Amino acid sequence: MSKNIHTEIDDRGYYGRFGGAFIPEMLHPNVEELRTKYLGMIAEPDFKKEFDALLKDYVGRPSPLYFAKRMSEHYGTNIYLKREDLNHTGAHKINNTIGQILVAQRLGKKRIIAETGAGQHGVATATVCALVGLECIVYMGEIDIARQAPNVARMRMLGAEVRPALSGSKTLKDATNEAIRDWINNPEDTHYIIGSVVGPHPYPDMVARFQSVISEEMKWQLQEHTGRDYPDAIVACVGGGSNAAGAFYHYLNDQRVRLVAVEAAGMGVDTGESAATSVLGTEGIIHGSRTLLMQTEDGQVIEPYSISAGLDYPGIGPLHAFLIDSKRAEAIAVTDEDALAAALFTARTEGIIPALETAHAFAALDQMKYGKDDVVVVCLSGRGDKDLAAFTTYLDGL
Repeated sequence: MSKNIHTEIDDRGYYGRFGGAFIPEMLHPNVEELRTKYLGMIAEPDFKKEFDALLKDYVGRPSPLYFAKRMSEHYGTNIYLKREDLNHTGAHKINNTIGQILVAQRLGKKRIIAETGAGQHGVATATVCALVGLECIVYMGEIDIARQAPNVARMRMLGAEVRPALSGSKTLKDATNEAIRDWINNPEDTHYIIGSVVGPHPYPDMVARFQSVISEEMKWQLQEHTGRDYPDAIVACVGGGSNAAGAFYHYLNDQRVRLVAVEAAGMGVDTGESAATSVLGTEGIIHGSRTLLMQTEDGQVIEPYSISAGLDYPGIGPLHAFLIDSKRAEAIAVTDEDALAAALFTARTEGIIPALETAHAFAALDQMKYGKDDVVVVCLSGRGDKDLAAFTTYLDGL
């Protein structure tokens, strides 16, 4: 592993050779306005005060860092869970939408659009739109609408319009395509709240900064629990990768910390039914940035597959592409079956039902090696209420 990896984004929005802004001309004014204003905006004392207050009093932060005693005994190491599932709305997604709704207000936008896969980002976006009184339209693949029905109901309850994406695989990639089309058609009054560390610069950096509160809290929480402010390993699931970006953020340049990005192998990496981008992907452009994505030799996107709607994406964020390509982070691929088994194990060992996305991170623990004195943090990115139908089907088949 190199000791001098430069993990910060450059002025053009690149992590190494990954990133940038590849956008239609119609969106250039929007993206340029955001790029030139976001850093100054989020550094303003008034912004920071409002953002921090909402995270504390509305979201319920800090989220606990919980020592998983029985799980630790099982694996013979010290496992801590960063409990993002306890946030308002049930996942890490609210951290980013709080930040972006404050940005949208300061830009004078009146209409918010978003994409969602598992529905947690859609719920978080609908929540903050209701909070400030802005119109909200969420694009969601038709298949995801069916398999994440509880979150669709939450979005509608909060006043959002959920629009189905009917093209392609009818999942997260296609919802993102529809959201971008909407933004092209409504550039002046609309802000697109992207839910992960994907898209054109400055989105990957902006979302990572809003999610960095996860590792910011981890530092002082680990100090309280263990007497040092860093773990030996951080494990987080990666679709686009916003929870992982937040969990890794303050340790990107700390070589003492092993960064483990867990992807969805689906039915198996070699089955043609997978979303393991770091294994199957090649360098290309998707949704406005250069990254690793699953594509044919002539550049056509290969449809991904995962039982988890939040990991069912053919690419990864450019930061993660860079971390994996440079060997700063390692990628582990987990199958549907192993993720379902890990969710059941977590539920019955710690009394916590994780989201299917997070269950992939728990399953990766079986593929890792560690010492008895090691400290391992798993980012528990979301709760499993939305996945109970999948869990019930799994239990019925046992």
